[in-house]
Amino acid sequence: MWQHGWREKIWSEIDKPWDVIVIGGGITGAGIFLEAVRSGMKVLLVEARDFASGTSSRSSKMVHGGLRYLRNAQIRMTNESVHERERLLKEGRGLIQPLAFLMLNYAHDPIPWWLFGFGLAFYDILARKWSHRRYNASGMLNLCPYINTKQLLGGYRYIDAQTDDARLVLRIIQEAVHLGGVALSYSRVIDLLRDKDGNVSGIVLENNAPYRHGKNTMIHSRVVINATGAWTDQIRSYIDKPPRIRKLRGSHILFRQDRLPLNRAVTALHPEDARPVYALPWEGTILVGTTDVDHQNSDIAEPKISRLEAEYLLSFARHVFPTVNLTTKDALSAFSGIRSVINTGKDDPSKESREHFVFLENGLLTVSGGKLTTFRLMALDALARIKDIFPGKRIGRRVSLFSSTEISEPIPISLSTDLETSGKLFGKLGKSHQAFINFADEEELTRIPGTAILWAELRHAARFEGVVRLEDLLFRRTRIGNILPNGGMEHMDRIKSIMQTELRWNDEMWLKEMKDYRSLYNEKYSLNSLE
Repeated sequence: MWQHGWREKIWSEIDKPWDVIVIGGGITGAGIFLEAVRSGMKVLLVEARDFASGTSSRSSKMVHGGLRYLRNAQIRMTNESVHERERLLKEGRGLIQPLAFLMLNYAHDPIPWWLFGFGLAFYDILARKWSHRRYNASGMLNLCPYINTKQLLGGYRYIDAQTDDARLVLRIIQEAVHLGGVALSYSRVIDLLRDKDGNVSGIVLENNAPYRHGKNTMIHSRVVINATGAWTDQIRSYIDKPPRIRKLRGSHILFRQDRLPLNRAVTALHPEDARPVYALPWEGTILVGTTDVDHQNSDIAEPKISRLEAEYLLSFARHVFPTVNLTTKDALSAFSGIRSVINTGKDDPSKESREHFVFLENGLLTVSGGKLTTFRLMALDALARIKDIFPGKRIGRRVSLFSSTEISEPIPISLSTDLETSGKLFGKLGKSHQAFINFADEEELTRIPGTAILWAELRHAARFEGVVRLEDLLFRRTRIGNILPNGGMEHMDRIKSIMQTELRWNDEMWLKEMKDYRSLYNEKYSLNSLE
């Protein structure tokens, strides 16, 4: 799709009127982009960095019904989330997968066990399937032999789902591009255009891709939509609007799975503050999260876990899995994302509503809040606010989220004998799976040591998936940077060969990219740099 020279081609044609410009290439912007394109609009999506480089690659990887939100009486949000989860499981096979959870109940929990049961029953009623079951303490121990049995009353088994959030975003954007939309990464909005009445009528766009800097461009549009998450108020400041959002940081630690070999997720209330925290298997690791604290640091592009957050997550792991005795030495990496919520000034960040909000100010439509699972509903709410501008456009048609990925070419033998790997791979690739099959070399259809990732996936991403920087490849197109020790630095010689061939980087460019990637990993993703 995005082959060599794609950015230059888009920049040469971008200075024309558009129906809609979407600012922000995370899950919210991607969902709006796809639904607007499907409605027959001419749509441009611009992202200041890489697609999904913000919170949408740093979530908890769960496509869930929001059971925790029942605790705050956010029933509508839970209802919507459950229905969207079921739809995503049906339409996104391979990309969105069921995940079994064990919910532990201890005698010291401030919430009684029967209330959890009531919530799960409500959960299943909304999903129209009965999938939870209660177990006593010995039953829970049989399901997970590593758990703490001291004061354990029992617990529940229930089903939610998980995904690779960055791949989900990329596939949605690709669906829209296949239908005629235009998406451009590393293109930063530095101002908003205004008409004679003071309403927003376009953007001023800066090309901030490395090695490809160019002049700023003014682009006009009938509608501009702000879907920038943590940068919401920065965009709004261009029309002199005061801040409205609260930035909350959620941090996670990835541990080696051989230290805690879980085959299902385990969740319990943290002994310090009774917040639900979990440990779940993901991409061959165990992900422990999440925190919920105010993000006071000015760096919102690369938020970083704090020492207090790391200790909080470790104390949870030691409480729930006391015989394992996890330490920072068992950690592969950590990552943090920023949730953008409406700031109501609550003392406890966890009490702030996670529902999304849509509001129109001087012609700028802002969409923020919400969560990964409900991105499509957020998109439809946003487009409903502008439907009068586009009479005759059919917004929100009931069609499958993803197009068909029927395979017309023979599958390589190495993939046909590993159905789990091929199912996940084609789920990630979507319509571009055919290009993958056509060019994949049998030698590269082998796994990168310590992962389920194929070497051919790196080459495919570099050639077809809009990779601009090394970090795009290793943190978002694949997860090598998160799931391998030292960010996968031991494989750099082979990665260099792929990147120089596919992106035509000379030695100087490669050395700069590798240096920048190493610094980013050490400063933001490694627990060795905790402050």
